[in-house]
Amino acid sequence: MNTTLDDILTRRSIRKFKQELPDRKALEKIIEAGLYAASGHGMQSSMIIAVTDKVLRDRLMEMNRRIGGWQEGFDPFYGAPAVLVVLSNRESPNHVYDGSLTMGNMMLAAHALGLGSCWINRALQEFDSDEGKAILRDLGIEGDWEGIGHCIVGYPDGDAPAPKPRAEGRVYWVE
Repeated sequence: MNTTLDDILTRRSIRKFKQELPDRKALEKIIEAGLYAASGHGMQSSMIIAVTDKVLRDRLMEMNRRIGGWQEGFDPFYGAPAVLVVLSNRESPNHVYDGSLTMGNMMLAAHALGLGSCWINRALQEFDSDEGKAILRDLGIEGDWEGIGHCIVGYPDGDAPAPKPRAEGRVYWVE
């Protein structure tokens, strides 16, 4: 089978990671794949914040935990040492779709490189908050950005989960 199709069919969301940070070159390749995602009108409306700094990673994790309503001590990033935050420019009419494609490309690239990943929600609420906006300002990021998701990345700690059966009735042929 074609390796791209194989990667699409075998990628799984990973929810347990080793603490070892992936190689920077691997993260750069994952980011590059995200930057090459299709975008409406070729506007390339998404940006990626690559977080490998443990202090900022843990700050984002704690914000996410609070928004999700989990008890203190729960890590909604499942121990992943790298977080690739996708934001999209709200001025683009397709910004949510563009950011979603960026996320998908990065998760497939991570899998192709032997790394695990998972899409973690609540970036919208994080970066619409005063604390999230302050983080962007501190990073020198200006503009009206919507948080699309966190692509958590790392070395899987254990086997990938088995695929769930595909739901029936989701394809209609019109010939």
